[in-house]
Amino acid sequence: MFAAEKGVALDVVPLDVVGGENRREPHLTRNPLGTTPVLELPSGRCFSEAVAICEYLEELCPQPALIGTTPEERAETRMWTRRIDLGIAEPMVNGYRAADRREMFETRMKLVSPAAAAELKALARDRVIWLDGRMSELTYVCGERFSMADIMLFAFLRFGEDFGQPIPTEAATLRRWYERVKERPSSAA
Repeated sequence: MFAAEKGVALDVVPLDVVGGENRREPHLTRNPLGTTPVLELPSGRCFSEAVAICEYLEELCPQPALIGTTPEERAETRMWTRRIDLGIAEPMVNGYRAADRREMFETRMKLVSPAAAAELKALARDRVIWLDGRMSELTYVCGERFSMADIMLFAFLRFGEDFGQPIPTEAATLRRWYERVKERPSSAA
């Protein structure tokens, strides 16, 4: 979605994550951790981690600025991206892995106890509700500018919608925000 917002066309190589293709060669040569996404440059050098890839693309194509044009904007975007990652994405995904898809993930990584899944999902839900209250007078996470923080939030709320952790009904502001962002052409990327 970040690349699409920038108008950068990337060759996408699908991986069968459910089948563990990301945990075998040749993917492990690109990223020894076996995670996705990975950006492979024409030189063969590879970068993993979504935020690092986005920052790389922002450096190459500064417009439209999705991280920011000033030190203050960049700091604000990075702060909100980190808050969304740690407060919403991590507990949401770890709750999903620990319970809903435990059989798939338990041979691939260390997981928290299945009993912790409900608490992790509740932590993510509470943070979504908190963010909903904060955004009641904002257009986007960073005020009036669409940013990497919005992209990350959208991706994980979409994950939640798809995998049993929908936007809470009491988070009406975020529901409206989500529907607006879903209308962006980049949301189909």
